[in-house]
Amino acid sequence: MGELRDLLRKSGYSEKAADFYLNRVNVGELSDANAYAIYTGPCGDTMEFFLKVEDSTIRDASFQAIGCAGSFAAGAAFVELIRGKTLEEAERVEEDRVVEFLGTIPVQKIHCACLAKRTLRKALAAYRGVPFQLPECKKVEEAW
Repeated sequence: MGELRDLLRKSGYSEKAADFYLNRVNVGELSDANAYAIYTGPCGDTMEFFLKVEDSTIRDASFQAIGCAGSFAAGAAFVELIRGKTLEEAERVEEDRVVEFLGTIPVQKIHCACLAKRTLRKALAAYRGVPFQLPECKKVEEAW
């Protein structure tokens, strides 16, 4: 995996982002999830979020993706950032916070953080039993 790690680092992924992708951090299905969503972004990548919500707090979370290293890094980062948070706190996590948490990802992969945000928000809407409202993606020049 050393060559792949080197390639990811040369492509603009931080060590943390590369680790999240290579080690499949937070990837898998939660058998006791009570909130779930699947979403396919405009790029063609697909992500699923599994949430275990108790007393309006996300007690556990995981994701699965069919996509690139950016999708896996962003999904893993979102899970790290929302676990233990209230639903309202989780809903306020934006792309710039995810990229900041990861360190760096290639600028052309920032849309992957939006894919994760949209999938999470869809899962939260399903849990609440309300219609899903597609959130806007931050434009690179607005967020950084």
